[in-house]
Amino acid sequence: MDGDGIGEPVKGDTRRKPAAPDGGREDGVRRRNVARILKAATTLFSRKGFEGTRIAEIAEAAGLPKANVYYYFSSKEDVYDAVIKRLIGDWDAALAHITPDADPRRALEGYVRAKLEHARKHGEESRVFASEIIGGARFLSRKDRQHMRDVTRTHAATIDGWIAAGKLRPVDPRHLLIMLWGMTQFYADFEILACDALEQPKLRRGDFDVAARTIVDTVLSSLVPQQGSQ
Repeated sequence: MDGDGIGEPVKGDTRRKPAAPDGGREDGVRRRNVARILKAATTLFSRKGFEGTRIAEIAEAAGLPKANVYYYFSSKEDVYDAVIKRLIGDWDAALAHITPDADPRRALEGYVRAKLEHARKHGEESRVFASEIIGGARFLSRKDRQHMRDVTRTHAATIDGWIAAGKLRPVDPRHLLIMLWGMTQFYADFEILACDALEQPKLRRGDFDVAARTIVDTVLSSLVPQQGSQ
């Protein structure tokens, strides 16, 4: 495809990450253009779905020529896949709080707060993923699904280790992860319902702080043994 001669086609990892020290001007332009494309695409996919969104609309919303979108991405499917991969990368970052040597309460609270912060800042991305799953996960690759299974298995094993060490009361680790994911995800996927429940037009930063404290106090406090108790 004809492009503007700046940058290079984007393949692979599209997660948010800082620029390399020696990135140079062209790499910086590429990074900015890709970010604009993905931001525009995320908004359109979340509102109109994959089928209802056209590359021309993504280009217009990003403020770039259509040829530029094709310069970085070979198809609409590639753009969509990049949006999904970036979201999965952010969820991986939230799960990074859960490590074998971490204090269980602090680790799980860190995960809850990171997930809620993502819901606050990137709710549209989460709604794209929700629509993808509701639609039968047609475009979610086998590799991505296997990655999520592997990540769940790893962190479930960490929770089992905490239980074996007496740091956490017995609980099914996979259901605990599902529960915490669902609780935090609600504020992104069902923001309108959350606003109705709170009787306010939009969610504020403070609402996410209260949500985090509530989840931690009601769920985690019952699982973490008090000092001196068995």
